Amino acid sequence: MRKLLKSKISRAIVTDSNIEYEGSIGIDKKLMDKADLWENEKVLVISNSSGKRLETYVIPEEANSRKIVINGGAAKKIGKKEEITILSFASRSSPYKPKKISVNESNEFLKSY
Repeated sequence: MRKLLKSKISRAIVTDSNIEYEGSIGIDKKLMDKADLWENEKVLVISNSSGKRLETYVIPEEANSRKIVINGGAAKKIGKKEEITILSFASRSSPYKPKKISVNESNEFLKSY
């Protein structure tokens, strides 16, 4: 078994952060579906702005809301208006083509690639 990239959202902009929330990253449900991300799935979040990385889990935000929200202690590492990449991985015994999407500066879906 090898660990491979399963899903990727490129160039998302953090729309809000909430340090009081217990944890997680909220992602627009439409973007979750396009990138094949599930609620509670573990993700790696990379700030393209600062280079900081963190692991957390996904919770859905309202579809078409364009929200990307960093919650809990993660909000001390990655904040509002930062550009991020969101990645998830899966263990596979054979090659796999990941679901990769990119969004614009308003978190609107641009394309799959």
